Amino acid sequence: MTSLLLEHGPQTATELAGRLGISAAAVRRHLDALLAGGRVEERLGRDAHRGRGRPARRFHLTDAGRSAFPHAYDDLALTALRYVAGAGGPDAVRAVAEQQLAGLEQRCSDAVESAVHASTGEPVDRAQVLAAALTAEGYAANASAISGGGQLCQHHCPVAHVAAEFPQLCEAETAVIGRLVGTHVQRLATIAHGDGICTTHIPGPLVPGTRPSGRDHTRAGNRSAPARPVPGERGASRPARERTAPSSTTTPTNDRERTPA
Repeated sequence: MTSLLLEHGPQTATELAGRLGISAAAVRRHLDALLAGGRVEERLGRDAHRGRGRPARRFHLTDAGRSAFPHAYDDLALTALRYVAGAGGPDAVRAVAEQQLAGLEQRCSDAVESAVHASTGEPVDRAQVLAAALTAEGYAANASAISGGGQLCQHHCPVAHVAAEFPQLCEAETAVIGRLVGTHVQRLATIAHGDGICTTHIPGPLVPGTRPSGRDHTRAGNRSAPARPVPGERGASRPARERTAPSSTTTPTNDRERTPA
């Protein structure tokens, strides 16, 4: 039925019944279900006030109804970003990704700030509110507190197919999450990489006198802020004898014996 509305435009229940070869009552039952699902809407026809009898009501596809049909948005986005990458390189793609996420960041920022205004505003608390804001944007997100901080999970990625080729989209999104929760974050998994869920780790506050342990297993480019190099550190490895700390014990030498009295 929605295919008929897409192909032939708005129609009445009687017109649809004639095309389908079923009763108008059966058509109306289907239309009631589509109306309840927001896929069609009912409007009065232009000639509703002409003539006698009940005004004609025509059924139109909504945006939600049209979205159920195949689209080529991913192909269009990939073609556009490939052109951008060819003309301006990776930085140009990154600029497009940041621009695309600017509106999302603003909307989520308003939600986060209004919700945590009266609370402590810890990163994990902000992540809980951010998850609700992202869910409203179609990301199906949730956040939870775990040992050592929190975890933000996104069960849907609207741009997964495009991000699989252009990781700058994931990198820009990770930076947005870091800014919204108020701390650096680490992406542990992404749908674009083939994982089932986009998972972001939100570190908790360090206990005084402790150091973070373990090795960083996050993928390159998925930190909210790049690590700064240690001043004076060089990429080339130093000889083993230069890295070895001097022994804390000393062995007497004959120099002491030759020291004049």
